[in-house]
Amino acid sequence: MRQAYLERFLRYIAVDTQSDEASATVPSTPGQTGLAQSLRDELVAMGLERVKCDDNGYVSAILPANVEHPVPAIGFIAHMDTAPDASGAGVNPQIIENYNGESITLNRELDLHLSPIEFSKLNNAIGKTLITTDGTTLLGADNKAGIAAIMTAIEYLQQHPDIAHGDICLGFTPDEEIGRGADHFDVEGFGAQWAYTVDGGEEGELECESFNAANATVTVHGRNVHPGTAKNVMVNASHIARRFANELPADDVPEKTEGHEGFFHLHHMAGDETTATLQYLIRDHDGERFNQRKELMLNIADSMNSLLGELRVVVEIKDRYANMHEEIIKVPHVMNIARQALHNCGVTPIEKPIRGGTDGARLSFMGLPTPNIFTGGHNFHGIYEYLVVESALKSVEVIAEIARLTAIQDEK
Repeated sequence: MRQAYLERFLRYIAVDTQSDEASATVPSTPGQTGLAQSLRDELVAMGLERVKCDDNGYVSAILPANVEHPVPAIGFIAHMDTAPDASGAGVNPQIIENYNGESITLNRELDLHLSPIEFSKLNNAIGKTLITTDGTTLLGADNKAGIAAIMTAIEYLQQHPDIAHGDICLGFTPDEEIGRGADHFDVEGFGAQWAYTVDGGEEGELECESFNAANATVTVHGRNVHPGTAKNVMVNASHIARRFANELPADDVPEKTEGHEGFFHLHHMAGDETTATLQYLIRDHDGERFNQRKELMLNIADSMNSLLGELRVVVEIKDRYANMHEEIIKVPHVMNIARQALHNCGVTPIEKPIRGGTDGARLSFMGLPTPNIFTGGHNFHGIYEYLVVESALKSVEVIAEIARLTAIQDEK
């Protein structure tokens, strides 16, 4: 199993599948199409049924049940794209066997190191095998570790026909990192009654809560003239944008929050005297607080426009997804099976809210309850990303055990 997993993971991360929010195509980048077609061919070679790669780059397949009694069809889903935050081209993975707990040199020339002082989770990986970057790209564990785990688990079930299971539906999606992963997902055609995204981090993560999420664009319209004659004439859009940002709570930012705490995340800004823009992520697990955050941004704009005497600050807010807990709580057996699977595999469940997004957050409101399970990856979206191989293999075991428990429980 270990060799099969590693071969897959290293092959998948060699394909540049970084998504692009500025693109209007689906998938947003050609590399995702290439990986989708490769996965389709691999699934066909494995002998799965109803293998499909549709025009939008969504890959699906079914491993048929090997029992005669009725068993609910379940699904496992992972996304193919990597985040726009760091390059996914030319990934050069480094494999560290029997990690000794010391700082890992990622790139000597760039003086980049992966240190347990800065990344304390490394202390839990002493004696294990790590896969890191070379400090110039992300690794791609988010979420090719999930794809490799699902594919390896399916292969394992094929090799062990004594393990009972119902129909297992597989789905690999494009553009999750830019919020579009569920846009063209065919829930009815997928065929599962519930599913699990394999898109979490450290070993044991099991998540059925997500943020309520929105994106906000703040556009400031100024008026520019020569600075030498600017008094009482110039309206500097960049200064106004700075004042807007300062009106938001200073501690409600990702770097100062955790757990169920929400935030405003300023992730992009640009501007000059004429026009300035601020791009925000608005996140909160609590629905009421989430709406209050959106209202605050609109109120700040109204107040500033009133002081300016004209409409110069425009806030556009677009909701992205809601807290999937609202839907998953209606089907408690979905989480109970996953909890039992983790325990049976010797993994202590770490149940906590997702401080990010998964396809499951949207799919749960599309009629497919979809909590999230771990992959063994850490430090996603950047050059310090790494994968703990032993944890990744535990995710393979958990997937197979969820399939087995579903079949056994239904038989009882």
